[in-house]
Amino acid sequence: MGIVILGANGNLGVQLQKQFKDDLIAAWDHADFNFLDFNELTEQLKKIKPKIIINVAAYNAVDDCEKSEKEEALAYIINRDLPAVLSDYCLINDIKLMHYSSDYVFGVEQRRIEAYNELSIPGPINKYGESKLAGEKEIAKRALEGLNYYIIRSSRLFGPKVNNQFSKASFFKVMLNLAEKNRQVKAVDGELSCFTYTPDLAEASFDLLSDNAPRGVYHLINSGLSTWYEAAEHLYNMFDFDLELLAVKSEDWFRPAKRPSFSVLKNTRRRLLRPWQEALNEYLKSENLIH
Repeated sequence: MGIVILGANGNLGVQLQKQFKDDLIAAWDHADFNFLDFNELTEQLKKIKPKIIINVAAYNAVDDCEKSEKEEALAYIINRDLPAVLSDYCLINDIKLMHYSSDYVFGVEQRRIEAYNELSIPGPINKYGESKLAGEKEIAKRALEGLNYYIIRSSRLFGPKVNNQFSKASFFKVMLNLAEKNRQVKAVDGELSCFTYTPDLAEASFDLLSDNAPRGVYHLINSGLSTWYEAAEHLYNMFDFDLELLAVKSEDWFRPAKRPSFSVLKNTRRRLLRPWQEALNEYLKSENLIH
């Protein structure tokens, strides 16, 4: 297919490289060259002439984005301006763009109980979510001119560790580390969303392209919904930890950025992915944490 991946060394990027290994012509990360130099990026794309661009590059330091104007500006460069440049390149050269977004484009409806489908109207409540929505809008503008694209929204990614110092540890890895050092662990209860296992997301992305599915927005997440506390409780029940897990309200856990109380995504356009609990079991085996 002639694919290039941007953000290739992150957790999802590594899994995408495995899925598309037979069609990959380039896998770029910030260590290869500064693809935020958009002139340089365009020149590199012209050299290899891809047929499909997969953009996994993202700014996802949700709290840092709230604390600093410099960080907020960087979030918009990566989450809005980069997708805009890629959209222009794909439109001009008649190639396909696959771009990853987030459940945090939703959240303004704090008392919502119905999952957001692909046509639900976004409404973010933090600057990170605003920057991700801005990227979606840049793609949507080019879609009106004929851009062939996929916007994939997902949430709470976790997966096998990668050799990348900038890659964030998954929630489950963080909770396991806390369990090793503490007799009491706290987790936020009340922020309802979906977990997504990166190998499953990469496979679903591969299927989307292989099927030449209609362009547009897709929600790809593992089945089932959970709060952070419920997920931690399920995790700890799989181990014999001597600790107390405490549920904490969102408002009692200070973080610079507001989090949605409800950002559950509903997949209505593709096959449903397996339950997150099954994916978690596979993840723990891949890390040699269970047998």
